[in-house]
Amino acid sequence: MFSAPQHPHAPPDSLNAGYLPGADHPVWRDKLSQLLESTGEGIFGIDMAGCCTFINRAGAEQLGFAPEDVLGKNMHELAHHSHADGAHYPEHLCPIFNAFRMALPCRIDTELFWRRDGSAFAVEYSSYPIVDGGVVQGAVVTFVDISARKRAEDALRHANDVLEQRVSERTQALAGALQQLRELSAYTHTVREEERTRIAREVHDELGSLLVALKMDVGWLDKRLGEQQQREPQAAQLMRDTMRHKCQNMGRLIEAAVDNVGRIITDLRPSILDHQGLWAALDWQAHEFVQSAELTLDWQMDVERAVPLPEPSAMAIFRIFQEMLSNVGRHAQASHLAITILATADEISIRVSDNGKGAAASAFEAANAYGVMGMRERARHLGGSLEISSQIGLGATFHLSIQLSKS
Repeated sequence: MFSAPQHPHAPPDSLNAGYLPGADHPVWRDKLSQLLESTGEGIFGIDMAGCCTFINRAGAEQLGFAPEDVLGKNMHELAHHSHADGAHYPEHLCPIFNAFRMALPCRIDTELFWRRDGSAFAVEYSSYPIVDGGVVQGAVVTFVDISARKRAEDALRHANDVLEQRVSERTQALAGALQQLRELSAYTHTVREEERTRIAREVHDELGSLLVALKMDVGWLDKRLGEQQQREPQAAQLMRDTMRHKCQNMGRLIEAAVDNVGRIITDLRPSILDHQGLWAALDWQAHEFVQSAELTLDWQMDVERAVPLPEPSAMAIFRIFQEMLSNVGRHAQASHLAITILATADEISIRVSDNGKGAAASAFEAANAYGVMGMRERARHLGGSLEISSQIGLGATFHLSIQLSKS
């Protein structure tokens, strides 16, 4: 059964049958047999024709045979006959045969061996030539089932692919978020410049014209006062009455200027927010808005259990509320507004609903929906969220929800 088998991991020269003197002696055969049977790796020998000269039990069992059923069989035709896709694997392309016939070793871990029942398993095999007197007599082949290792490698590769995909998705998401941030920053800058332009125009058009009128009136008064001594008593009295009326008109101009300054200051930052707090400011803003927009209002506010908020948080909530109303004014074409504000020590809820034309949900997720993005960023900064529900023709609802910290 054995033809001078050698240790499978020995160098080629040690596989020379002459290297083990007395290998045909029964004692040596018993020792070699015990050695072959003690390993869990499959080991078999082949002659120059590729036929099996010996095989250990572990190797035969991995192939689904008894050892005696394998002896004398062509090992390529028995266990190495097909590729993974089932295509025929010609013997002349087999690395085992090509290597040992040139007295060269080889090691392969990318192929399959086939079992008796037609199933296949991933295998790592090594082939070493058996050389006797300088002549190749055959080869010793060791093999091991690496299916578990391949599955682990595939799983690792899959996990790596999934991780790379997630990294790619996160990278794209971050790139998108960065782009949105840049656009939002540019939009904020544009809005700021537009606000500055509006304020400058109001100062120029309204305050400027009032001040010019006051200057002209002051000049007129100065000139008329200089002429008073030259007038007759009756004419001087008439001029004094005229100047009195002029002063009254100047007083009205000054009152208008004061009102305009107050309105501009209120637009920039409502004083009611500093003096009476957030809830009074929201009440004032809502009623001011529906009055100017000529809308009916369903108003509900329950803030008896509310706790004082830090000034930056109160300002952020006020600005979000302003933007909600501004969105109604710009886009909704509504006739009725419902506002519900609830505040406790644990949370704040502000809901603004209109009966306007509504919009598709995608409109509020658009890349250029900067007002919505600004509100959501402010809400996230406060640890809250802004939910928007809307249907075309059925109006829209903006809901700001903030969970307050217990600390």
